[in-house]
Amino acid sequence: MVDNTLARQFDVDAPDTAWVTDITYIKTMEGFAYLAVVIDLFSRRVIGWSLQSRQTSEVVLQALHMAVWRRKPQNTVLVHSDQGSQFTSMDWASFLRHHNLVHSMSRRGNCHDNAVAESFFSLLTRERIRRRTYRTRDEARQDVFDYIEMFYNPTRKHVRNGMLSPVEFERRHQT
Repeated sequence: MVDNTLARQFDVDAPDTAWVTDITYIKTMEGFAYLAVVIDLFSRRVIGWSLQSRQTSEVVLQALHMAVWRRKPQNTVLVHSDQGSQFTSMDWASFLRHHNLVHSMSRRGNCHDNAVAESFFSLLTRERIRRRTYRTRDEARQDVFDYIEMFYNPTRKHVRNGMLSPVEFERRHQT
């Protein structure tokens, strides 16, 4: 069993200190598409994501792999998830160990323990997905890419970031 080390401490002082991850689904005419994201708690930036046709450990591992590849963390990073089977798999645990990542896990049935990821999914749904009917998973993937990489990360302002986008918040922190 993995402890809830994060313990709802959603405000951190530096990038790549704590990340949260979760999965949601998107309806398409081909069936569901499953979206996994990894969010840096420092800036609320989506640093890794993956969208696939099946809800397996592979979708979360690809999102986490993207986060590690993009950020190349120098120190240990706390990675918080819920208790979904994808996050309790041996492949997940092995990836964490090999990349200097420490797992934290929500208490059973407590969505508030992962509120930042849930909040992102709520924004994605309200600002983009609810307004669209996707014919294919590829169409959904292109739209999710557009939302995350072209709008949410570089443009969308956050009260928590002093009304700066995640990208701008991180840029100002570096200087």
